[in-house]
Amino acid sequence: SSSSSSMMASIGEFDPLNTRVPATKIEVTVSLVVLYLQAVGTKEWREFGRTEVIDNTRNPDFVRKFVLDFFFEEKQNLRFDVYNVDSRSCNISKHDFLGQTFCTLGEIIGSTGGRLEKTLSGIPGKKCGIIILTAEELSNCRDIATMQLCANKLDKKDFFGKSDPFLVFYRSNEDGTFTICHKTEVIKNTLNPVWQPFTIPVRALCNGDYDRTVKIDVYDWDRDGSHDFIGEFTTSYRELSRGQNQFNVYEVRYDRSAGPSWETCKYYFGLNCWCQLNFTVAIDFTASNGNPSQPTSLHYMSPYQMNAYAMALKAVGEIIQDYDSDKLFPAYGFGAKLPPDGKISHAFPLNGDSDNPNCVAIEGVLEAYFQSLRTVQLYGPTNFAPVINKVANCAAEITDGSQYFVLLMITDGVISDMVQTKEAVVNASSLPLSIIIVGVGPAEFDAMEELDGDEVRVSSRGRLAERDIVQFVPFRDYIDRSGNQVLSMARLAKDVLAEIPDQLLSFMKSRGVEPRPAMSTPPLPELHRHI
Repeated sequence: SSSSSSMMASIGEFDPLNTRVPATKIEVTVSLVVLYLQAVGTKEWREFGRTEVIDNTRNPDFVRKFVLDFFFEEKQNLRFDVYNVDSRSCNISKHDFLGQTFCTLGEIIGSTGGRLEKTLSGIPGKKCGIIILTAEELSNCRDIATMQLCANKLDKKDFFGKSDPFLVFYRSNEDGTFTICHKTEVIKNTLNPVWQPFTIPVRALCNGDYDRTVKIDVYDWDRDGSHDFIGEFTTSYRELSRGQNQFNVYEVRYDRSAGPSWETCKYYFGLNCWCQLNFTVAIDFTASNGNPSQPTSLHYMSPYQMNAYAMALKAVGEIIQDYDSDKLFPAYGFGAKLPPDGKISHAFPLNGDSDNPNCVAIEGVLEAYFQSLRTVQLYGPTNFAPVINKVANCAAEITDGSQYFVLLMITDGVISDMVQTKEAVVNASSLPLSIIIVGVGPAEFDAMEELDGDEVRVSSRGRLAERDIVQFVPFRDYIDRSGNQVLSMARLAKDVLAEIPDQLLSFMKSRGVEPRPAMSTPPLPELHRHI
C-alpha cells in the first residue's frame, strides 16, 4: 500500500435487519450519521459528509460511503455524530443528538479486517449504543455499470396481500464479511417485480475485482422497518456483465446460515492485512542531555509543556500504534548508569522489568520514560549498536512477512560506536526492520546522515546494505515558529513515517513474500513481548 491512497469508509451497524442479536441499543426510528474531520494545528472540526437517513430501525446499515485520502504518516482524527432526524431541516441542531465517537482513520485501517467497533457516548447516564466502521482501499477502476433486475414467483409474505419486494446488494470484503452497497426501490404488492434500471460504480460493487462475490438479498418491505427476508443469491460483476441470458438466472434461496466466501487480500500492509507492526522505542540517557531537573536540559520535565523527547515519541508513536494490535511496546534507554551498582547499560528497559520490557500504549512508554529519569544517572557513551542488534535479533526470527519491526531512536548527540552501528544497520537491512532516528537539541548530526542511505547506501567491511532502512531527521527542523506543538509533532511524524510503507514493501519483494489472505490476527510470539 502506498503512503497516500483513497480509502472508502462505510458506516453502519453489523446486522440492520435484526436477524442476529441487535448490535446497538439506539432508541431511534430515523437515523443519520455526520462525519467530521479535525484540522491539524487549529483542532477545528469540519463537517465532511452525511449518510442517508434511514427510517424505522434501531440497527441502521448505511449505504452511503465516504471516500477519504489516507496518509500512513499522518494522524487523521475523525468524529462521528449520530442523530435522530425530526424534520427535513438541513440544520443539524434541529435534530436529536444520540451519541458520538472519536477515532483515527489509522485505527479503522489497522483493525482486523479493516473493521472497527466503537461505543457511542455523549449523553450523561445513558448507553448510546455502538457504531461499526469499515474501510477498504479503493481500486483505480472507473467503470460504471447499469443494470436492471426482475424476479418471478417470489415467496408471499403479507397476510392480506402478496409481497412488497426490494433488493439489497452487498460487496464482499477481504475478511469474508459483506458491506451494503446499494438498495433498489420497493415494488408494491407483487411476486413478480421488475425493478427500475440503476447505475452504480463498479468499484462500489466489487472494488474493481470482477470476480469478487456480490451477494443480493431479497426482502419484503414492512412499514415498521422489520422487513421480512425472502431469500438471497450470489453472483459476480463478471457474471452480471454478460447481460440477459440463461446464465444470469438465479434461484433465490432462504438460507441465513450459509457462510461467506473468502476473498484474496491484495495488500501487504495498512488494510485488511496479516502483517503485524511491532514498534520499539530507544531513548538517549547520556549526560550530554543535561541535568533533567534543570530547565536547560533536553530531558527537563516541565509541568507546562512536553520536552523534545516526549514530543518526538508521542508524535510518531500515536500514529504507529494504530497498526500494532496489542499496543504493547518494548521501550529501552541507553547510555545511563543503573541503580544500585551504577552499571552502564545501553539497552535497559524503561519500566525496570528485564523479563517484560513492554509498556501499554504510548502513554505507558511516556510514563516509564519519566520514571526512568528519576531513577537512573545520565552518563554515556552514545552507543546505538546494542539496541539495534537487540531488535534485529527478534526480527531475524520472523522473516515470513507476518511481522515487521519499527525501531524509533531519539538522541541528542554524535554516535560513539559508529563502526559497530553501521555494521548493525547493514546486517539488519536484510530483515523486516526499519529504523527511525530523531535528533533533538542543537548538536551537529552530520554522522547521522551517513546512516540515512537515501543518496549513498550504508556499507560496512565492504558490504553494502541490501535496503535503505534508516530515516534520520533533526527535530529542530520541525519546530513551529509560533510555538504550536501540535503542528511541530504533525510535521515530524509525517516526514519520519513517510518511508515506512515503501521500506516494508521493499523487504516483501526482496524475499518474494506474496500478499496473504486477510484472516483473523495471528497470535503474537513470545519474543514480541520479551524483546
